[in-house]
Amino acid sequence: MARLQSPRRPGRPKMETPNPIDVRVGARLRLRRNMLGLSQEKLGEAIGLTFQQVQKYERGANRIGASRLHELSRVLDVPISFFFDDTDPVRAPAMGGFAEPPAEIFEADPLRKQETIELVRAYFSIEDAAVRRRLLDLAKVLAAGGDAAPDKPAPETGRRGRRQDRT
Repeated sequence: MARLQSPRRPGRPKMETPNPIDVRVGARLRLRRNMLGLSQEKLGEAIGLTFQQVQKYERGANRIGASRLHELSRVLDVPISFFFDDTDPVRAPAMGGFAEPPAEIFEADPLRKQETIELVRAYFSIEDAAVRRRLLDLAKVLAAGGDAAPDKPAPETGRRGRRQDRT
């Protein structure tokens, strides 16, 4: 006896590949989770899901609903717009959706580098807020090539901590 197939319910057609928007949002979710040093399991616990569901969100295999995205933004301490920051809202509608950017953009993005993730983890593992602030000031001075001072210029000191006058 032949088995009758029930007709597909109307609605969203089944897609073979994830939607590029879902992939983008998932990538941003993974990026922020890694920056905070959270495992998929810990993030899942924080929002009442299994780590497998978090994996599916990060791969873009499952869409993240609005209420879940709101909850994730709260737990990860970012605005909802963080999940869409890589998109160009002006050009996207004209392209019929969000086009996947070239690979060079991903490779050039410092937020996607392991070194950045390790640096952010180390920074947030410093418990003393004043020490964190001093480290941030130091990083800014180093980035400026040593020309800028954080708040006020510090006197130059020698090996024994005494001020040295240069003439």
